[in-house]
Amino acid sequence: MSDAKDFRNRRILVVEDEPHMLDLIRITLEGAGFEVSGAVSGQEGLERIRDEIPDLVLLDLNLPDVSGFEVLREIRGTVQVPVIMVTVQASEEDKVLGLELGADDYIGKPFNHRELVSRIKAVLRRTEMPAPVTRGAVKIDEHLSVDLDRREAIVEGEKVHLRPTEFKLLYQFINHPGRLLTHETLLTRVWGPEYRDDTQILRLYVTYLRKKLEPDPAHPRYIANERGLGYRFRDYRKAESAEPA
Repeated sequence: MSDAKDFRNRRILVVEDEPHMLDLIRITLEGAGFEVSGAVSGQEGLERIRDEIPDLVLLDLNLPDVSGFEVLREIRGTVQVPVIMVTVQASEEDKVLGLELGADDYIGKPFNHRELVSRIKAVLRRTEMPAPVTRGAVKIDEHLSVDLDRREAIVEGEKVHLRPTEFKLLYQFINHPGRLLTHETLLTRVWGPEYRDDTQILRLYVTYLRKKLEPDPAHPRYIANERGLGYRFRDYRKAESAEPA
């Protein structure tokens, strides 16, 4: 089965204020099998998102009416749709801010159109929820349990929403308790092989999980850092085996 067939029904919204660039992106993505709609301002983009609910948004940060960051905040406050930021010579601070606001990836202008298609497909693949091998609720301890069927965490009895990529990362930890998972292993399994060296995005998502799950994120109980190597999730199986029958 070809990639074009795999993604032929996926709807991509391109928020780009330069008509020539918008046309080029549209031609490229339609040639790759996507359905494409366009918006030339942040406000129009938000309206289209509400009306169309696309499968992915390609969002230029330099828009004429409103900052792309503000558009991203609005998106994250209304719908859970994957977003790729498009930047021109963005600083590392801008990239980090975008990821912290909930962007799933970023790509810089000028970009190779093959790379653009590859990144879009990678984001679509990783934001699709995996079917869990381990099923049902997994009790980590009295503070935390994870329902793999519902794809949600329960912290102190309260449900905690996890974004798709957060769940995929937690899923790797849950299924390998007590085992060192290297940076490269986690990046490849969650984001794809093209991200194997992007430790920055991995650190950010580990931070997100710690803030949502840990009693004290500054002193993590569950996700331990193995400096320079990777991360190790608490071996909850030992606690289970120690409980009296």
